[in-house]
Amino acid sequence: MTTPKSSPEPSPTPLLTLGHPVLRQVAQPVAAVRDEAIQLLIDQLLTTVRTANGVGIAAPQLGHSLRILVIASRPNLRYPHAPLMEPTVLVNPRLVSASDELELGWEGCLSVPGVRGQVPRHQTVEVEYCDRHGQPQRQIWQGFVARIFQHEVDHLDGKVFLDRVQSEAHLLTEDAYQAMEIAALG
Repeated sequence: MTTPKSSPEPSPTPLLTLGHPVLRQVAQPVAAVRDEAIQLLIDQLLTTVRTANGVGIAAPQLGHSLRILVIASRPNLRYPHAPLMEPTVLVNPRLVSASDELELGWEGCLSVPGVRGQVPRHQTVEVEYCDRHGQPQRQIWQGFVARIFQHEVDHLDGKVFLDRVQSEAHLLTEDAYQAMEIAALG
């Protein structure tokens, strides 16, 4: 059962940070997408990713070891150059295929505050998932949105972006990263 549109928006949910055991668990598939508790969790994910200036979020980051994620790319304080897209809910997402081409790019994470790292990711991904209404969907994403998908699926598999950083030389503090971004603009 979906939450009525007139319901108040849920409050942002506190995010788990690195060290919490749920972030290292492999998340379980969702059996009943339309269940009221699942719909509430989806609403909490959507609210939290927006209020935290994120571009994606996964259920384990809110303490639920379930295979649900949200891709919500939009320009914000943390990602000023992010492309704008409608938030997309993915339940039980599955990577169908990925390009051979890898691209190194900077990533941060709401569950790993204060750190950015360069991570290699596939340039293009094709994915299958159910939307929040239980309808099967298939998408092809490229570039930054493909990166968000791969980052969030890692959360469902008990991984964080630091696991994919290839060298300590590819790590920066958030402040150093932001200073680098400002210098690149000037």
